[in-house]
Amino acid sequence: MDYQSSAALAQPVRVKNKESFKHMLGVKILPRVVLVLMCLFFIFPFYQMIITSLKTSQELNAYPPTFWPHAFMWSNYPDAVKYIPFLRFTINSLILAAGVTIGAIFSNSVIAYGFARIQWPGRDTLFFVALATIFIPFPVTVVALFDIFAKIHWINTYLPLIVPAFFGSAFNIFLMRQFLMELPKEISEAARIDGANEFQTFWRVILPLMKPSIAVVAIFSGVGAWNDFLTPLLFLNSEELYPLSIGLQFFRSEHAVAYSLLMAASTLVVLPIIVLFLSFQRFFIEGVTVGSVKG
Repeated sequence: MDYQSSAALAQPVRVKNKESFKHMLGVKILPRVVLVLMCLFFIFPFYQMIITSLKTSQELNAYPPTFWPHAFMWSNYPDAVKYIPFLRFTINSLILAAGVTIGAIFSNSVIAYGFARIQWPGRDTLFFVALATIFIPFPVTVVALFDIFAKIHWINTYLPLIVPAFFGSAFNIFLMRQFLMELPKEISEAARIDGANEFQTFWRVILPLMKPSIAVVAIFSGVGAWNDFLTPLLFLNSEELYPLSIGLQFFRSEHAVAYSLLMAASTLVVLPIIVLFLSFQRFFIEGVTVGSVKG
C-alpha cells in the first residue's frame, strides 16, 4: 500500500476522532463545568458567612477584604450565643418546626391518599380546586386569618403557627398524590382481599411505602417553619415565644456592627438545616423525582 492510500484511510479516522471529541465536549465536559460553576456560585455565600464568623473585628474592616481569616476566632460562636437568649429561641424554633412537620405529614398523607386511591364523586374537581389555592398569595389572606385567630384568642400562642399545618398544603398534597399514583393499585386490592379496611390499608400497607414522599414533605415543612419570619412576627408578641428567625433580627438591631458575631449566630441557625438535608438526602431526591414523573 502506497503513501497516498494510507493517508486516505487515516483521514476518516481523524474526522471520526474529532467528531467524537466534540460530542464528548458537548455532552460530558461542558455540562459538568457549568454545574461546577453554578455550585460554586451558590456555595460562595455560605462560605463567606462561615469565614466572616471566624474573623476578628480588625480583619473585617481591612481593605481589600480577605478570603481566609488570618486568625480563627472560634470564640465568636460562644460570644454570639451569650448576646441573645439563643437556647430559648432554639427551643421555640424546635417546637414550631416539630409541630408543623408532624401536622404536615399527618394531614397531607391522609388527604393525598383520599385523592389518589379512593374513588368518590367530584374527587378530581375538588383536587384541582385545592391545587388552585397555590396561586393565592399569603398577604391576601393574612388580615382575615389574623381576625379569626384574634377572635378565638390564639394570638401570642403557637396555635396559629402549628394548627394550620394539620389542614394540609396544596403543594404537599400534590406531591404525595403524584407519588401514590405511581404505586400499583394491586397492593391496595390485595390488602382488601385479606380483610383490611380502608384505614388499615393506608396505615399498614401504603404509609410505609410513602417514606420518600414523607421525607420530602418533612424537609420542606420543617425548613419552612424553621426559617419562617413573617408569620411568627405577626402572631407572636412575647419575646419568650420568639423563634431564632426573629431572635437574629434582635441581634442585628442591638449589635449592628458586630458582623462576625452576627455571622456566627447565622451559621448556628443554618447548620441544623444542612445536617437535616444531608441525613435525608436519598429519600428527598427519590421522593421528588418519583413523585413528579406521572401527571
